[in-house]
Amino acid sequence: MLKKWLKAGYMEQKTLYATEDGTPQGGIISPVLANLTLDGLERILREKYPKPKTGFNAKVNFVRFADDFIITGHSKEFLEEEVKPLVEAYMKERGLELSPEKTAITHIDDGFDFLGQNVRKYHGKLLIKPAKKNVQAFLDKVRGIIQDNKQATAGHLVCQLNRVLRGWARYHRHVVSKETFNSVQRSIFQALWRWARRRHPNKGARWVKQKYFCSIRQRNWVFFGEVTQQEETTRVYLTWITDTPIERHIKIKESANPYDPAWETYFEKRLDLKMESNLRKRRLLLHLWEEQHGICPHCQQKLTELTGWHSHHIVWRSKGGSDGPANRVLLHPDCHRAIHSQGLSVMKPCPTTGASERLEPDE
Repeated sequence: MLKKWLKAGYMEQKTLYATEDGTPQGGIISPVLANLTLDGLERILREKYPKPKTGFNAKVNFVRFADDFIITGHSKEFLEEEVKPLVEAYMKERGLELSPEKTAITHIDDGFDFLGQNVRKYHGKLLIKPAKKNVQAFLDKVRGIIQDNKQATAGHLVCQLNRVLRGWARYHRHVVSKETFNSVQRSIFQALWRWARRRHPNKGARWVKQKYFCSIRQRNWVFFGEVTQQEETTRVYLTWITDTPIERHIKIKESANPYDPAWETYFEKRLDLKMESNLRKRRLLLHLWEEQHGICPHCQQKLTELTGWHSHHIVWRSKGGSDGPANRVLLHPDCHRAIHSQGLSVMKPCPTTGASERLEPDE
């Protein structure tokens, strides 16, 4: 399969181009190759340095994302003299070598950057924060967008910035980011204020504020603009990074497999947690609840906060079902367990008439 993928070519403007060697920069094949090539390194480290039930612990742990990885150990000498040679020998068999520029051995109290975030212990407490280099690169990107849109309308600038701001904030929302978000928000405001003043050098600060900044509820100085689509003008507001809630990521179980029906309930419960914490998904929850008239389609009893609920895929995701509302129903937790354990089918209520249509899960 991998050989076929490498030779499959790529399409651009309805033209097929051959791929005889190399991989496209940023293409999904690159992390797949890294995962396949480095798969097994963690197993070797575990076999060489198992966690003892009693006695000395080498504290060897392995964390990897594609071709970036961290290995911990109890001392610098241990990592240099034992672990590093083992890793180099493993990689040499695969035609790879460690990058001297990117490889470092450091103490956890001094910290290190990994995937755009800084990992460090402060007085014995481990904190993960957005890395300074990552924050600086992000602000440079934002300032570059503002600089490149000197003559653009405020609405056009807001639309460009919002995509970048939301993506960066969501990436860092699972770590200790609140302080960094406040600092970044101040820097973005200062850059936008300079942009606004530069456009109107003969106008006073109050006039500039009224033209480009407004108040929304308890918040002042919200940058806004207007965009026109299909002859309809809409006001758009700049995303405030500080509004992004900090959410602790719940680690997926190591053996969980989304293509194994035995894990279907586990992944549905994870989806429930995401739905509770996301406003957009709460709207989906409300849509499903109204579609069912507040009734569990299995037992025909009311769904309430007291009874609780689970979201269920009519056609299981492990069997090709989608996450869309057409393939989802809300069930009581006990009904959900009964459906999975007994392989029962589910009635999908019709949102218009209140009637039901039967969707059978794939066998």
